[in-house]
Amino acid sequence: MASDKSFVEFVVDQMGNAGTISYRQMFGEYAIYCNGKVVALVCDNQLFVKPTKGGRAYIENIVESAPYPGAKMYFLIEEAFEDREWIGGLIKITAKEVPLPKKRSKAKGK
Repeated sequence: MASDKSFVEFVVDQMGNAGTISYRQMFGEYAIYCNGKVVALVCDNQLFVKPTKGGRAYIENIVESAPYPGAKMYFLIEEAFEDREWIGGLIKITAKEVPLPKKRSKAKGK
């Protein structure tokens, strides 16, 4: 089941105090970026935040789940994303620990 764009926009709005937040649709689901780094996924209208050491310390009751079959485990954020300050804090911490994406090299022509 694909995620609703309205749900993604709500979650992104809640994270607004963490930095420059954006999202991109991928395969019917969404990747959420903070300052150019992928920090979370929205799959089946559920929020999955990339696991980090700081995030693990920040979250009191951790629930881990794979956002899609075969994926690595992420922190599943069930209702806490409704608390704007809390989710913004988690996303700030996550963005600090997640590396910038690697630049893709252009394919060489013939």
